Amino acid sequence: MSGTGQLISETGVVPKKSKGQNFLTDGRVADRHISYAGIQRTDRVLEVGPGLGILTERLLEKTDDLTCIELDDILADYISRTYGDRLKLIHGDAVKVPFPEFDVFVSNLPYSVSTPIIFKLLDCSFRTAVVMVQKEFADRMVADVGSPDYSRLTVGLFYRADCEIMETVPASRFNPKPKVDSALVRITPRKAPFDVIDEELYFKVTKVAFDHRRKKIGTSLKAAGLVKPGMDVPYLDDRIENLRPAEIAEIADAISGSGNRADRRRRARRTISPAGTASSSWA
Repeated sequence: MSGTGQLISETGVVPKKSKGQNFLTDGRVADRHISYAGIQRTDRVLEVGPGLGILTERLLEKTDDLTCIELDDILADYISRTYGDRLKLIHGDAVKVPFPEFDVFVSNLPYSVSTPIIFKLLDCSFRTAVVMVQKEFADRMVADVGSPDYSRLTVGLFYRADCEIMETVPASRFNPKPKVDSALVRITPRKAPFDVIDEELYFKVTKVAFDHRRKKIGTSLKAAGLVKPGMDVPYLDDRIENLRPAEIAEIADAISGSGNRADRRRRARRTISPAGTASSSWA
């Protein structure tokens, strides 16, 4: 029996499929997960979903300031008993509880909460994050324009950070074994590569358009009341999956009523840039 398998037996944990509980069993993968984060001793580190502690014990070797958020009652009790006052434990739902201030974010994210946790993460100030997610989710994080994986998640990440897949992790490295492989993804915040007048409107346009990605953008935005008769808005006959993030910004800026169409296009061509990693290219 593996160390993780023995812990599952000893703690009485019954991995819940509804919560996406698949525990990493390979210590070599855990070592690389931590190394990708480049943690310094003084870093404030936040781990979401410590589970049985395969990352937690390694994080405690790297930092003097570790906070873990765990929802499961049995797992929270296990982490508390095992590591005591060596870390701060928040027993609650990471989607709902406020995140403490942190420099580095590390997590094996259950698929069921990957999207809300990533969007919540993007609203925080931090240096780097390394997350384990399902491979198909990782592909959405770094997708190119026009790809079936290109999504609202892709656009949100590109606007705020560089994102790169560090490695694929086979399903055999987990207990219980999931049906699909996973991937380790590193997220590094940076300034947006283009300007937008109203960020809230930009993300609203993105959400509405991707919620109806098979429809023309104009149809979706008019139905949502964002585009009204007489507005000079570009790309209304296009579909959102074919537009670069900076072009989506053009739509939002046009709705805001600032600037003329030619100026917006010149600005987008001037400021658009690749993600700077092997993960994305917006040229």
